[in-house]
Amino acid sequence: MTYRITLIPGDGIGPELTEATKMVLEATGVPFEWDIQQAGENVIAAEGTPLPQRVIDSIKKNKVALKGPITTPVGTGFRSVNVALRKALNLYANLRPCKTYKGVQSRYENIDLVVVRENTEDLYSGIEFERGTQEAKEATEFLSKLSSAKIPDESGIGIKFISVEGTRRIARFAFEYARQNGRKKVSIVHKANIMKYTDGLFLEIAREVAKEYPEIECNDVIVDNMCMQLVQKPELYDVLLCPNLYGDIISDLCAGLVGGLGVAPGANIGEDGALFEPIHGSAPKYAGQNKANPMAMMLSGVMMLRHLGERDAADKLERAIAEVIAEGKTVTYDLLPMDQRDRASGTSEVARAIVEKLQKM
Repeated sequence: MTYRITLIPGDGIGPELTEATKMVLEATGVPFEWDIQQAGENVIAAEGTPLPQRVIDSIKKNKVALKGPITTPVGTGFRSVNVALRKALNLYANLRPCKTYKGVQSRYENIDLVVVRENTEDLYSGIEFERGTQEAKEATEFLSKLSSAKIPDESGIGIKFISVEGTRRIARFAFEYARQNGRKKVSIVHKANIMKYTDGLFLEIAREVAKEYPEIECNDVIVDNMCMQLVQKPELYDVLLCPNLYGDIISDLCAGLVGGLGVAPGANIGEDGALFEPIHGSAPKYAGQNKANPMAMMLSGVMMLRHLGERDAADKLERAIAEVIAEGKTVTYDLLPMDQRDRASGTSEVARAIVEKLQKM
């Protein structure tokens, strides 16, 4: 069976990572037909938007997409393409495994965590009112009437909401993932001691769902304590179930435990589609230099193979990646000690080394 996949190269270092990942995926022997769709800063001048409708239509048709990183300006400019894709396609579950690989510089060993993050609600829902606007003034006046809190004039306003439906489906996703992948424990991450009606609801509904999976241990941890716990004793945790904002932060923390974003893959999954991507940024200053680490995008490809049911190919590719990392002969600069970075390999050389491994398996 040939899989038709929407392939979004992205911008910055995205195109070279995409080419390297495409190479190793094809080397697994799984047949692909790539529906290449350009998005990001490179298409704004011609199409007036970083996310043309044709990209969304392609993913809706193909059901599966693989995406390189896309630049999101800080504070100004267009909102995140990543967030827009998740909203447009209702990709409600963000899945981020964080696993140690021998040869990656890290303070920890034997970490194998999975962050399951709700993708559509919370403070990332995009309900914001800019300081000084009439909308912000009206929101301030309205909220001041409903609450005893005094909101200062000249405030930016953001709305956090968490729903029963949204919580139930992400909690069920986390427990189903644990069941299907032999995971033993799900930890609910929250701040319900302070935000009793939003995080409190998240905790309440997640606990209800947990009762449907009696074979899986469940506990809950306040988010700030979870950050400390992960640094001190990450071996106590397995699957972390998080609301949107906390999941974003926790997933980067977990990536730091295993050596950084260069080995941190990600997936965004909904009822009718799935989008696979590395969780690091587009690093435009390194664009076109053949320096960037392709491992995170390749490992996202591994996740995509498993999603497609091609588990043997996925295991084979992950093993090839792990062997190249462990050998340390053909890796990018970020996977080498500072005093050895003059022998770093380029993005394309790493891809070729992994292909050679695959051919020998």
